Amino acid sequence: MLSETLSAGLARYAIGPKIRALRLAKSMGQVQLAEHTGLSPALLSKIERGQLFPTLPTLLRIAMVFGVGLEHFFVDSGRRPAIAVTRKGERLRLPDRPDAEAPCYLFESLNFPATDRTLDAYYAEFPPAAPPSEPHQHAGAEFIYLLRGGLLVTIGGEDVALAEGDAVQFDSSAPHSYRLQGQAAAAAIIVVVP
Repeated sequence: MLSETLSAGLARYAIGPKIRALRLAKSMGQVQLAEHTGLSPALLSKIERGQLFPTLPTLLRIAMVFGVGLEHFFVDSGRRPAIAVTRKGERLRLPDRPDAEAPCYLFESLNFPATDRTLDAYYAEFPPAAPPSEPHQHAGAEFIYLLRGGLLVTIGGEDVALAEGDAVQFDSSAPHSYRLQGQAAAAAIIVVVP
């Protein structure tokens, strides 16, 4: 038996109605869903009506039938905006290349806890005397805002010099690389959109 607090907390996710919506979108009856999951139609009916909360293994069986992940049932869709906070102390600091003796830059993901990300945001630091990065490319667009220092971004063979407060956006399918300008460290916010 769940406490009132736990029941209320689980009810806000509307897991049962989400299962029902998935089932009806596939024009599937509860008996058909029961056959695909190995669960009883009575159990599925109780879950859909919110009289029973499924265990994670039970929910995973249902999710697999519809080709969705477990997170589908825990997103509070439409009730409030999706909010993901990344605290400074929770971020991992990684070098641009794991095997590099002297990294070109160190980066931290600013939005790693967000689900269904539509962009990737990074804080990047270019240490003093850092070597230039290797040219790389990826689908989408990239935006760089320089917080401090100087940075030379080479995009498709063209050099773009950035000073503190400058920004650049470009098609990241073009080969591009970064090189520290000057003796002082540089820091930037980099946003990548697929």
